[in-house]
Amino acid sequence: MQWHLVEICGNESKAGDGGPLDALIEFYRSFNEKDLSGLEGVWLAGHDPSMDNPIGGIRRGWRSIAEGYTKLFDGRAEVNVTFHDFTSQGGQDWHLFVGRERGECRTPEERMDLAIRTTRWFVRKEGAWQLLHHHGSIDDPDMLSRYRRLIFGAGKITST
Repeated sequence: MQWHLVEICGNESKAGDGGPLDALIEFYRSFNEKDLSGLEGVWLAGHDPSMDNPIGGIRRGWRSIAEGYTKLFDGRAEVNVTFHDFTSQGGQDWHLFVGRERGECRTPEERMDLAIRTTRWFVRKEGAWQLLHHHGSIDDPDMLSRYRRLIFGAGKITST
């Protein structure tokens, strides 16, 4: 087993200790496999979780977050990302991962590389590490515009 991961795509072996790194690996596995029930198991239930990114917009509560993932997963674009260049710090009941995602977005007609700044904040509730907050940003305005066009289609450049 690798003790110090330098990137995470979801295919890595988990430590099996129920720690925050296992939860992060499960997030990327679920996201990259379009597994909504897997994501539900990673995210905190109820109204407390939040997400803010250029595709999903600002979403509060698991129900709204799930709606955003469903729109992405059912859309015409395929998105696959790997988390890398990250820091990891935490306490007894919280853990923060701050880093970058690289990946790609594909439609039947087009493909583009992605570079996203990403923060994922996990909390421990009832013994399980769950995602409380995600923030993602794209620094390059041209990349952001193209990404939004691939996700939403021409003329639909508004957040959901």
